[in-house]
Amino acid sequence: MIIKPKTRGFICTTAHPEGCAKQVEKQVEYVKSQKKIDGPANVLVIGSSTGYGLASRITAAVGAGANTIGVFFDKPAEGARTASAGWYNTAGFEAEAAKLGVKSFNIVGDAFSNEIKTQTIDLIKKELGQVDLVVYSVASPRRTHPVTGETFTSVIKPIGAPYSNKTMNFHTGEVSTTTIEPATEEEVRQTIAVMGGEDWKMWMDALQEAGALAQGATTVAYSYIGPEVTHAIYREGTIGKAKNDLEQTANVLKESLSAIGGRAFVSVNKALVTQSSSAIPVVPLYISALYRVMKEKDLHENCIEQMYRLFADRLYGEETSADEKGLIRVDDWEMREDVQNEVTRRWNELGTENVEELSDLAGYRREFFQLFGFESDGVDYEVDTDPNVPMPNLR
Repeated sequence: MIIKPKTRGFICTTAHPEGCAKQVEKQVEYVKSQKKIDGPANVLVIGSSTGYGLASRITAAVGAGANTIGVFFDKPAEGARTASAGWYNTAGFEAEAAKLGVKSFNIVGDAFSNEIKTQTIDLIKKELGQVDLVVYSVASPRRTHPVTGETFTSVIKPIGAPYSNKTMNFHTGEVSTTTIEPATEEEVRQTIAVMGGEDWKMWMDALQEAGALAQGATTVAYSYIGPEVTHAIYREGTIGKAKNDLEQTANVLKESLSAIGGRAFVSVNKALVTQSSSAIPVVPLYISALYRVMKEKDLHENCIEQMYRLFADRLYGEETSADEKGLIRVDDWEMREDVQNEVTRRWNELGTENVEELSDLAGYRREFFQLFGFESDGVDYEVDTDPNVPMPNLR
């Protein structure tokens, strides 16, 4: 079939297998071009098929020569429907891992469930013995609690009062004003249940109790803080409450992991084009302006560059540079005063008529479609393509 991008709002409902493989190959080549990382040997990545989770897996395997297990919730192709991008990304990663000669295993299912946790632990003990790094990078709008059976749904809303600001339709470039009504207490509770630290702690407790963590094991989860312009909808909104819970969980895990000399961190990462960030009002316009400024200052990083810097310089560098809250700040270049001052200046002037002049709208669009394997260099999108791609090492 000829596979073309089909969008519905901030979602692309199709994905291209060769294009996704090209994007993975590009990330692999970047890590190969950098110095080797004296890092982990056996790595579990929970949420491994896209974004920061995929980049973490690539960095561990290519940069440190680590064996990896990836847990993700993606679907293969069926009939006229393509597989999800995460499925194709992982198949592409498997091809690269085979060339490297590192072990790689995949588990597809609901990471929130006890069944997937048990299956993963059994696989670790059978194939790797123990893991010395656990990356928690789950992004999901819903979660069913494995004990109570309650299903929670997250929302992206401010807290306390309505919030109005500029937003952008990145497909058309139209800049408009959006107003979002505040969340209820119940919506806040449910968002924390989905995006907070409870499931991360459940994973780490289960792994530790099963003896699946190596002495000195490290775990890291990912967060975002961002600038004042996004605080009401992000850091001070429902998502921010969940991220606060995630960050507090790291301190709890530090205590429990101390018995094996382990470490727990939250890495605060740069704003990037992801399917999740595309769904947050205001954020796509901010990212477009940020990209333009950081590229002009030669400071721009994408997912793989961020994760390589996290692994090489922060997690496994000479000294882990966490702040007083225990956060590793690889958003440091984004939050530089000169960067934020220029982004704010542009933000105040941005409108539909000048959005392409003041921001990197074209770059945002291109990266969005590349998430799904489109607009990848070296791929002929007019060629008949088989959407059915097998998943190697699926357990």
